[in-house]
Amino acid sequence: MNQPQVSDGGRHAVCPLDCADTCSLSVEVREGKVARVRGSHANPFTRGKICAKVATGLPHQVHGPDRLLTPLLRDGPKGAGAYREASWDEALDVIYQRFSTIMSEYGAQAIAGLTYGGPMGLLSSGSMDERFFNRLGSSKVDTTTLCTATSSAAWDSVFGDTAGISYEELDHSQLIVVWGNNITACNLHLINRLRDARKRGARLVVVDPKRIRIADEADLHLGLMPGTDVVLAYAVAAELERMGALDQEFIEQHVHGAEAFLGEARKYSIARAATICGLAEDDIRAFARMWRDCSPAAISVGVAPERNRNGGSGLRACFALPALTGNFGKPGAGVCDVSGYFPVNREKLSRPDLSAGAVREFNTLDLADHILDPGDALPLKAVFIYNHNPLAVTPQQGKLRAALGSEDLFVVGADITMTDSMACADVILPAASHLEIGDLYKSYGHQYLQRSEPVLPAQGQSRSNTDTFRLLAKRFGFDDPCFHETDAELMDQAIDAGALGPGVERASALPIGTALDMAVNQPVSLLRGELPKTPSGKIELYSDTLEDQSGMGLPQYQPLQRDRAFVLVTPASEKRTNSTFGGVSGHDADLMVEMNPSDAASRQLQDGQRVRILNEQGAIELPLKHSDRIRNGTVYVPKGAWMRDSATGLTANGLIPGHKADLAGGACYYDCTVDVEAISG
Repeated sequence: MNQPQVSDGGRHAVCPLDCADTCSLSVEVREGKVARVRGSHANPFTRGKICAKVATGLPHQVHGPDRLLTPLLRDGPKGAGAYREASWDEALDVIYQRFSTIMSEYGAQAIAGLTYGGPMGLLSSGSMDERFFNRLGSSKVDTTTLCTATSSAAWDSVFGDTAGISYEELDHSQLIVVWGNNITACNLHLINRLRDARKRGARLVVVDPKRIRIADEADLHLGLMPGTDVVLAYAVAAELERMGALDQEFIEQHVHGAEAFLGEARKYSIARAATICGLAEDDIRAFARMWRDCSPAAISVGVAPERNRNGGSGLRACFALPALTGNFGKPGAGVCDVSGYFPVNREKLSRPDLSAGAVREFNTLDLADHILDPGDALPLKAVFIYNHNPLAVTPQQGKLRAALGSEDLFVVGADITMTDSMACADVILPAASHLEIGDLYKSYGHQYLQRSEPVLPAQGQSRSNTDTFRLLAKRFGFDDPCFHETDAELMDQAIDAGALGPGVERASALPIGTALDMAVNQPVSLLRGELPKTPSGKIELYSDTLEDQSGMGLPQYQPLQRDRAFVLVTPASEKRTNSTFGGVSGHDADLMVEMNPSDAASRQLQDGQRVRILNEQGAIELPLKHSDRIRNGTVYVPKGAWMRDSATGLTANGLIPGHKADLAGGACYYDCTVDVEAISG
């Protein structure tokens, strides 16, 4: 292995986790083990800085006591944790036999692969794995509804399939709005860029129910109630119209449905919006004045606004503000989104043409019903879980645990460590960590493409996902040439050489320890080289398509039912990346519930006291932390905890109901109400 070293003596790697920043890493290996993980300066965006959770968690993930090193077969009651070691051949035989039996009785669509955003590598998710399931003819499970489905649908309805602006363009912005994006926990390297912009005189606004740390450095913090984003955006739009601050020339040339949108916005006076959103009237007016006075203006939107039943509407209304003020088409103006800079050939990688016929697809939020109560639908009889810990991240946790624990369901799992979900598996295959494989990495927080190579051999009998699914294809007799392609060939199929720019002949030859700026090679963004790809060819504040589909031509506000005292918010953790590093000692230090001191005082709840958080879904028990960063009427519990760390056997996800957002059926994590009570004794 000729892995180049960086100046500190480490080996080049790329952080594989489902995080916006996809950091370049420097990994020290001593005596065959990861000794130290630091940031590398190979990526100009991450600049050698990494989060503490990766620095401390990656060595534990690779070498810790929960590392899976050999195939395992269940040897006792389901969920009891009793397994025996097996060979790869034996494990593959069991999978083949059980899948074959299910297929003969129910058909292939009684089987489903269950994957999510665990790794950011293009090969580890969406290449050989999808080829296998497409060739098998199994059902598909849409897990994007856990995150991004609603925001993607909102984006497409307003802009079409076009690129936004890179975060580097914030260097030119005079107003930057961080809307529902807790950058400290999930977009760390944006902080320095915002600070640099502030030094140049840019104004900063943070829209978030919690006063996150970057809000301390902002000109304005709007701590609105969850689910009311659409009302705030409408009120600001109406105030801009009242002030004569709309860019009429831009609207006439580039915007469809502005008058209809403004007609709806006029229903939300500043006073009405302040009441609904729980904000001060003067703060909403100040926000509108900044849109009027500061140009160019840009928005960085996180996932928080989509996580309620008004999610799609809130995002669509948010996107309207730069459109109404002419903030597109010039440096530093627009909405940050780099996905369009990575022209990934998904069909080449996944090969949907391998499917013999129509394939059933369903929302992962309905997974438990397909197992426990399918009704007239074909029941789900087997799932293959990989790159995913569904019990830690899916709403209605208790229901899903019952489904995965059913003796009628055959569960195969592939993972690096023994997660809550792996403990439900009948067969477990050991997965190689991303320090043990090579892959190609894009990002959703910057526009740099990176490639990695192994920094140490695969531990034990673990295998990469691509190797695992090649073996499965062979055992099932799938001899299609595409199952014999190497990882290098997969990389070259992932992104065409012509999209890589001069000097890079193919993706598999991208030098290790470099980061390729895809914005240079794809120099287009909305209204700067590319028109909106919408039916009208304009930015659509009114969508005829959505009107025909659901009667939602305009964003709509649905008052959310508050049947309990508090709205539970489950933000990203600074200790875990989604559920990765759950179960690791020290990475559960943030398992507490935060509450505003005035709310706590009204219930005589003391700081540090252990409390019960409950609703009709279940209950969890955590220590209470008073925090004036939390707005009244909300409580905060970080997401991603593991069930085995819970006194009640549930985590915060066990309290979240199965509501779906107004677009794309997205999960409504922040549309959950709870009561909080002291634990007697």
